[in-house]
Amino acid sequence: MAQLRGTMMQSFHWYTPNDGSFWNDWAGRMDELHRKGITALWLPPAYKGMAGTWDVGYGVYDMFDCGEFDQKGTLRTKYGTKEEYRQCIDAAHNADIQVYADVVLNHRMGADAQQWIDNVVAVNPHNRNQTQGNYHGRNLWTSFTFPGRGSTYSSMHWHWWHFDATKEYGNIFKLKNKQFETHVDHENVNYDFLMGCDLDFDHEQVRGEVHYWGKWYLDTFGMDGFRIDAVKHIRSFFFRHWLDDMRNHARKNLFAVGEYWSSDISRLRRYIDETEGRMHLFDVPLHANFHHASKAGERYDMGSILNNSLVREKPWLAVTIVENHDTQPLQSLESPVEPWFKPLAYAIILLRDEGYPCIFAADYDGAHYHDKGYDISMASHRWMIDLFLDARGRCTFGQRRDYFDHRHTIGWTFGGDAEHKSMAVVMTNSGDDTKWMETGRPHTTYRDITGHIDDSVQTNEWGWAPFRTRGGKVSVWIEE
Repeated sequence: MAQLRGTMMQSFHWYTPNDGSFWNDWAGRMDELHRKGITALWLPPAYKGMAGTWDVGYGVYDMFDCGEFDQKGTLRTKYGTKEEYRQCIDAAHNADIQVYADVVLNHRMGADAQQWIDNVVAVNPHNRNQTQGNYHGRNLWTSFTFPGRGSTYSSMHWHWWHFDATKEYGNIFKLKNKQFETHVDHENVNYDFLMGCDLDFDHEQVRGEVHYWGKWYLDTFGMDGFRIDAVKHIRSFFFRHWLDDMRNHARKNLFAVGEYWSSDISRLRRYIDETEGRMHLFDVPLHANFHHASKAGERYDMGSILNNSLVREKPWLAVTIVENHDTQPLQSLESPVEPWFKPLAYAIILLRDEGYPCIFAADYDGAHYHDKGYDISMASHRWMIDLFLDARGRCTFGQRRDYFDHRHTIGWTFGGDAEHKSMAVVMTNSGDDTKWMETGRPHTTYRDITGHIDDSVQTNEWGWAPFRTRGGKVSVWIEE
């Protein structure tokens, strides 16, 4: 489960280099990450994808091939071999860092052969419950026999009857005698289908294989939890059984966070109710607030930055993010947070005691890539994030007092305790400003660890002081 003041890091981005060195590179970073305050690492999908070494991992072909078999033109995946993956996980555990596997259960892609299906029908992409045209026979790519792996680890091969729909020739085809699942997101009326060959979780063999794979994966690699992809497209009730089964098998309370990508807090609330709180969710509404705030500048009401967010409504189930691989420039959910605002956003997720923050590797290390005719550079914010990580471990204790009472300048304080120092955080999306806040520590001197303000400040006899910051910046004042 999420650790007290724990911080996870997403280790990859969409354009992580395809050189097979990923597992080895991250294995060598574990001790440093532990020293910085990282307690868990979200690793990318480790199994073979339809695009071979070019697949980020979400175009799932064979979940039992983690860089071991010659399939899709390669033995290794984009990230390396199975043995290197195992060694990376071992290195994390040796550094006391938990490891979360990226689990993609919704679909399969890159079939090995076509199959003739007697009755298929196209559906309206904007209303999946509405058919278009007549039922007819058609050859579709729905046969997965894994010629490079055969029956190693699992003898099950996938065929059309294990799926409810697939997309080819620009059309979504619903397959013979199949129905889309209920208790999925209501976008496009029914958002069961996302891509590829969509798994039919009404089929007993499908459910059985997905449960079997999860136990095999836990036994093989010893994961500490899961990041579960595209949960809005899979029947919510399935995860009540699957997560219980995985936790019982592992004999520990495995962490789980689901990717339900919606900025509508009511949809996240409903999903949490349907899964009975068995998994965390990414705080997509908070990310949306960060994106809009960074674009609007001083037109944005900073006092509302936490409004309608999961961390405000259900902080014990919120995984807070600034960005991820889907929101970075040129990706499907592109909604980048502008560089000037990222230190403010990371202060909000790292320097508070609610939510489970997740740092994006491209924000930490920086990234440079070229795609679709664009040259993209993402700046590294490592220096500031490291400051926040250190302050998170030392100063986010005691009574918290919030000051979200101004359109431009907001802040909060922690009073500390016998073992931890007090702290004041102040930020603004406008010009230089000062905010009077109470730390609860009279006649105490504070300094801004960010270096934005050189002078110290001292609280008065009631524990109040005017904490300053520069325009468009965040300052973190820690008790001397």
